[in-house]
Amino acid sequence: MNRRELLAAIGKAAFASDALSSWRGAGAFAAAALFAASLGAASAATRAVCEQQYAAKKAAGQTGAQSKAAYVKACLAAAIPPVATAQAEDKSDLSVNKLREAAENPVADLVSVTFQDNPSFNYGPYNGTQNVLNFQPVIPFHLNDEWNLIARPVVPLVTQPGLAPGVGPETGLGNIEQQLFLSPAHIDKLFWGVGPVFYFPTATGKTLGVNAWGAGPDVVVGTFLEPWVLGVLANNVWAWRNGQQVNQMTVQYFINYNMADGWYLCSQPIIAADWLAPPHDKWIVPFGGGFGRLFKAGKLPINFQIQAFYNAVRPTVGPLTGPVWSLRFELKFLFPVAKL
Repeated sequence: MNRRELLAAIGKAAFASDALSSWRGAGAFAAAALFAASLGAASAATRAVCEQQYAAKKAAGQTGAQSKAAYVKACLAAAIPPVATAQAEDKSDLSVNKLREAAENPVADLVSVTFQDNPSFNYGPYNGTQNVLNFQPVIPFHLNDEWNLIARPVVPLVTQPGLAPGVGPETGLGNIEQQLFLSPAHIDKLFWGVGPVFYFPTATGKTLGVNAWGAGPDVVVGTFLEPWVLGVLANNVWAWRNGQQVNQMTVQYFINYNMADGWYLCSQPIIAADWLAPPHDKWIVPFGGGFGRLFKAGKLPINFQIQAFYNAVRPTVGPLTGPVWSLRFELKFLFPVAKL
C-alpha cells in the first residue's frame, strides 16, 4: 500500500468510526439480536447432531457411564457451528469460481503452466494418428499500475504418422511460438490484449514444421457475461527462409458456460488457414466442445478439461489430408500473482 492509499484508508476509517459512534446504541442492539439468533439456530442444529451421535454410541455400547447430558455438553463445546461451516464452504466455492474465471481469461494476471495434448485421427494418406503435446506457460509482467505484458510461449512436441513411403513416422520438437499481449491491468467485464507473435525455426524433423523465422500480429478479446465467458484469440504468421515460406492464420473462439463447484461446459475449437495451400487444402474448421472443472489439490488450483472435435472442413487432396476427428486433453496448474 502506498502513502496515498494509506491516507485514504485512514480517512475512511475515521469516517466510519464517527458514523458508528452516532449509531452505537441501535447498532449494538441489532448486532446482539442477530448474533443471538444465529447462535440459537446453530446451537439447535448442532445439538441435534450431538444427540444422534450419543444414541448411536449408546446402541453400540460405547458410552460407558457417561450420561446423555454430559456427552451433548462436551460435543457442543467441541463442535464447529453449522453456520460457520456453511460460510467457509461458500467462501471456498467463491475462490474456486474466481480462479476459474481467471483461468478462462488468456490475459489474466495469473501465472499458469499448461500441458495440452491434441491427438488427431484419420490423418494423412494412411489414415494415421497425429499427436501434438503443447507445453504452454503463461507469465504476466507488470509494466505499471495500468498495463501488463502477458508472455505466452507455445512449445509443441509433435508425433507425425507416415505420410509417404520412407517419410515418417517421426517424433520431435515443432516450431516454437512466442505470443506477447499488452493488456490492461484492471478489467471488469471486458478483457483484451494485442501484440506480436514470433515463430522460431526449432523443428527437429522435415515433417514436424518449417524451419523459418517469422512474426505477425496477435489479438485477443473477450467478455464475462455471467454465467458465460465469450471471446476470440487470433493471429497470423508470416515466415521465410531459403525458399521455405509460411503464411498461416489461427483463430480460436471460446465459449464457456460456468456452473457450480468449478464445473463448466466449453467449446474452444481452433480454426486454421494455410494461405499458401491450394483452395481444397486451405482450411481446417472444427466443431465440437466438452467440459472441465477447476479444483484444488491441497492449495494448488488445477484446471482440467476434455473436448472432442469434428473437422467439418479439412484438406482432402495431397499427403496431408484430414484429420477427421480430434481430441483435446488439458491440464493447467495455476499460480495466482494478484488478488482475484
